[in-house]
Amino acid sequence: MFEAVEELVAEHADLEKKLADPSVHADQANARRLNKRYAELTPIVAAYRSWKQTGDDIEAARELAADDPDFAAEVKELEQQREELTEKLRLLLIPRDPSDDKDVILEIKAGAGGDESALFAGDLLRMYLRYAERVGWKTEIIDATESELGGYKDVQVAVKARGPVEPGQGVWSRLKYEGGVHRVQRVPATESQGRIHTSAAGVLVTPEAEEVDVEINPNDLRIDVYRSSGPGGQSVNTTDSAVRITHIPTGVVASCQNEKSQLQNKEQALRILRSRLLAMAQEEAEREAADARRSQVRTVDRSEKIRTYNFPENRISDHRIGFKAYNLDQVLDGDLDAVIQACVDADSAAKLAAA
Repeated sequence: MFEAVEELVAEHADLEKKLADPSVHADQANARRLNKRYAELTPIVAAYRSWKQTGDDIEAARELAADDPDFAAEVKELEQQREELTEKLRLLLIPRDPSDDKDVILEIKAGAGGDESALFAGDLLRMYLRYAERVGWKTEIIDATESELGGYKDVQVAVKARGPVEPGQGVWSRLKYEGGVHRVQRVPATESQGRIHTSAAGVLVTPEAEEVDVEINPNDLRIDVYRSSGPGGQSVNTTDSAVRITHIPTGVVASCQNEKSQLQNKEQALRILRSRLLAMAQEEAEREAADARRSQVRTVDRSEKIRTYNFPENRISDHRIGFKAYNLDQVLDGDLDAVIQACVDADSAAKLAAA
């Protein structure tokens, strides 16, 4: 059992030698890559060494118990420790999402339901902002198009961890399960007869790409400038400060109009474009690995309704994993941990079964 871990132990030792070489750190990008891999392997190697040591301790305790029955209790205790270490090691060996350390760009779009859908999009934005505040993440609204009643037709927000994160514990590792169609059932503010309506909003979550993640040839970009629309300050609606960038090879488009200057809007649009191109590349890789993908919680197919928010029953339901709870008011106030953890656990269980 765990014979393959020996290869990881050898890789960990090799990385340790390389990182001790000062010349390696002359290339900062390569040093970061090696450090990241070393940090990923360290808990696996530590758990494996404890697992092996416990196995040796069990053998020694059994030999002693043959002569002295008092050691029998120690054997049972060590066997329990080994079972726990076995499970821990199995979980550590689950194939990891390479983007789990990344921050994200989260986009919420109003869907079917008109003004009510835009209001619900605003509720979802507030829910994610509150959740980010609870767990200590930073948020930044990149671009937003408000509706007449105060909701959002479309809003994009960057969500970032504060400072370094543990391997696999970045913002993406939690929020990646939020991508999809979110459905709401409630009496809209615009409904005078008290009838319950159903509407929906779409959530798109992409890992935020760094420049080293996605290489963009400037010759592949078409950049259009236009006059900003909607409410704004002095420069909005009076100058061509809004920017739309089209990546010609893929047809992916990103735009921004919230900033005051054309240069700032261009930088924000490029930021969104990089993340969308990274997400597209990752989805293509996932399609090529269809067998592995089928065993995971589906997070990429954004056409299916993943969750329902039922206000009359104060109920939230996640249709992918059968999760149901009756604390919708608390969830909308940012208490999302139980919902997300249920998705994390289902994903881990599926990957563990496949492994």
